[in-house]
Amino acid sequence: MSEKVEKEIDVLIRARYPVINIISWEENRVEEGLMAIARRRKKGLYVWTATDGLTSPMIQGQFSDALKHPVNILDHIIKSKEPSVIYILKDYHHYIDEPMVKRRLKDVAAAIRKSKNTLILLTPELKIPMELEKLITVIEYPLPDYSELESLLDELINAVKRNPSVVIDLTPEIKEKIIKAAHGLTKQEAESAFAKALVKNNRLGAEDIDVILTEKEQIIKKGGILEYYHASEKFSHVGGLGILKEWFKKRGEAFSEKAREYGLPQPKGVLLLGVQGCGKSLCAKVVSSLWNLPLLRLDIGSVFSGIVGSSESNIRKAIFMAESLSPCILWIDEIEKGLSGMKSSGMSDGGTTARIFATLLSWMQEKTKPVFVIATANDITQLPPELLRKGRFDEIFFVDLPNRSEREQILTIHLKKRGRNPDDFDVPGLIEASRGFSGAEIEQAIISALYDAFSDGVRDIVTGDVLESLTETYPISKTMANKINELRDWANDRARFASSSEDQLSTQNEAKNSDDSDDNRKYPDYKVNDKRVINEYIGLKRQR
Repeated sequence: MSEKVEKEIDVLIRARYPVINIISWEENRVEEGLMAIARRRKKGLYVWTATDGLTSPMIQGQFSDALKHPVNILDHIIKSKEPSVIYILKDYHHYIDEPMVKRRLKDVAAAIRKSKNTLILLTPELKIPMELEKLITVIEYPLPDYSELESLLDELINAVKRNPSVVIDLTPEIKEKIIKAAHGLTKQEAESAFAKALVKNNRLGAEDIDVILTEKEQIIKKGGILEYYHASEKFSHVGGLGILKEWFKKRGEAFSEKAREYGLPQPKGVLLLGVQGCGKSLCAKVVSSLWNLPLLRLDIGSVFSGIVGSSESNIRKAIFMAESLSPCILWIDEIEKGLSGMKSSGMSDGGTTARIFATLLSWMQEKTKPVFVIATANDITQLPPELLRKGRFDEIFFVDLPNRSEREQILTIHLKKRGRNPDDFDVPGLIEASRGFSGAEIEQAIISALYDAFSDGVRDIVTGDVLESLTETYPISKTMANKINELRDWANDRARFASSSEDQLSTQNEAKNSDDSDDNRKYPDYKVNDKRVINEYIGLKRQR
């Protein structure tokens, strides 16, 4: 049992608090801690379940089957003459709303207040009727902390270290990462995860962190509100955004004990604002890989429920789940869409959106658990000003359209990703042709070119295929030019640019010099190898 919580429960029992509700999934762990308190205080201990009735782990024997009934057990506690006893009622939240149970719990509280007995309700969730709120004291039982998980890992290592076929390859840094990866698991889940890592590879080392994180994925799937994303993207898959990437790299060890000892606070989060398709969501995924932390995606739309009061409960459940799995990254994609009805919430949904937003804001401001929030947004006008206040995020970054050098990186990344050698293409020509394109639009142009070449006799793609795909696309810089300019104007004085000042100036100059005419888009003014590219393009057109 956690030492701090054990002391708090011990104090409540000694102070004769009649009814205590302990919230926990770990019945055995809680029961072991309560048994230690009972022995230390020379008290009896009885455990009740609806299936077994009343039993005692300290003495042999079982009471009458009649005590399996949830009201009969309360009658027994009132009539019992045995002094100084701790009663544990498991899963009693299923019955607490029944009128007879509510009345009898009041009678129990009044009766045992005069004795040294204590009634403990052990439940996985909090469910207290309004009539009993003043009678029941609530204790949230925490999951195993760092020291408990470390002891559990050490026990497992000691048990297998004599086996010559098992390799234990743990530096202090790797051991810390494995323990932190298990944070948020119950004792039994952590023990199973450590054992699984050992059994799977007959070793325990840095590569087993992913095995432990997989156990956390199961918890997310069962919850139904958050989504678990695997860290499949690498930082090398992000083109440009040099300042933002450097910012993330500097905070890679910010959740370590070494950082705490140094005096560094845990980073809170970052807001990525900017043009659609320019890598904001991709950054959330690669940070998960860089930091080796689980990535949880919160879709605010999934929080809303048709049952009155369920939406508020869902956001609290999502926050609790994220904190229980910390350290982790919580990704809120397109946050402005989820909060778009906040201003009219009182008239349209009875204030539900406003209450959810208030809960989220309060948590972001006051959170103490290592949950790093990455929020992305495309439209700043839809964001409430309270969200942008300092303290909610460590930094606000503006992600603009890629400039010339960034487009070169993006083209190279996506050609290599699809097994093509960039040296076989006129990359400088494609850089010019993709002026004003987002990273996502450049990727789709390459994919479209692959489809065209595949359908044309399964030949390999050439520069002209990509060029044709680019010329057939009207980029977002054309269709939403005014909105992008408004975003840039807002960001100039209020946000930090994700690219260097030179790169940002290059992007803005390209935007000013861009020509909207179709002729210019069809045959761009290439500065390098223009003749070969255009000939390829015209030749392909004639073939078709």
